[in-house]
Parts: sequence; C-alpha cells; structure tokens
Amino acid sequence: MSAIPPGAPSATQPAAASSAAAEDMEHVRRFIAERDMFAKHLGIEITEAARGYARAVMPLDAHHRNGVGMAHGGAIFAVADLAFAVACNTRGRVSVNLNTSISFLAPGKRGPLTAEAREISAARRVATYEIRITDGEGTLIAICQATAYSKDQPVPGMDSAGKSRSAD
Repeated sequence: MSAIPPGAPSATQPAAASSAAAEDMEHVRRFIAERDMFAKHLGIEITEAARGYARAVMPLDAHHRNGVGMAHGGAIFAVADLAFAVACNTRGRVSVNLNTSISFLAPGKRGPLTAEAREISAARRVATYEIRITDGEGTLIAICQATAYSKDQPVPGMDSAGKSRSAD
C-alpha cells in the first residue's frame, strides 16, 4: 500500500528537483492547513501532498457522527473536500471547486476517515479529481468526482510558475 502517488517525484529525478517539488507541495499543504478553519474545527489533518494528489485524515469522534452513530455525510464530504482542495492547488494556481458528486457506499463505523484525492484529467483551467474515502477498517465508504477551476493567480507565497518563493 505504499505505492507512489501520481505526480510524486520518481527515484530517477535529480535530488534538487525532487527537493524543490517537495518544498512546493509542503508550501501548498501548509498554506491550506493553516487557513482552513473549518477543517481545523473538525480535526482534519493533511498527511500527504504531491502534484495532483493529497491525503487527508479526520478522526471519527461523537461530533462527526449522525443520529444513528455512523459517520455523518457532511463529515465524509468535508474530509473529501479538503483532500481535493490540496490536490488541485498543488498545480500552483489558486483553484476552486466547480462541482462535486459524491456516492455513499457503506457506513463509516470506525475512525479515522481517510480521503485520497487523485487528479485524473487536467487542462489549463479545468481539472478533474477522484476522491476515495475509507474508514478506519479500510472499508471504502464513499467516492467522489470533483472538478476544479484554476484561476490566473498563484497560490499565495508562490510565483506565477507555481514555485515557492523563499522567505528572503
């Protein structure tokens, strides 16, 4: 299960390029993690980011559950949406959600919930992502397809080419 996510640096890339790409992805991960107050409120953590890919994890506490004790649909959507937000912003431009479709497949019974977002198609302005959400037992509980719109604006702290600007 430790497959390299799409867009992650390969073993054949120069170390400097891999290091710079990792720094850019960390910038996007940190930028969103620090500013998304709703995700913080829910306890969601962004555990991984690579170009076109992100993983987010959320505990499944009492306030994340619906009236019959299963993962609340809104909580499932929230962790999926955060993974999507990170994945689409790794392209270096501010990207926003145009549309999301979610299918709930099974009840989430045990935490944490994990969402993995992967870019499946990308053009200059529009990109499509698949987000898979599993519970703590590894059960696939939901799947999403989301479409992002990329603006002509770099993620704050990055240059117009989508590279992190040093703090000099």
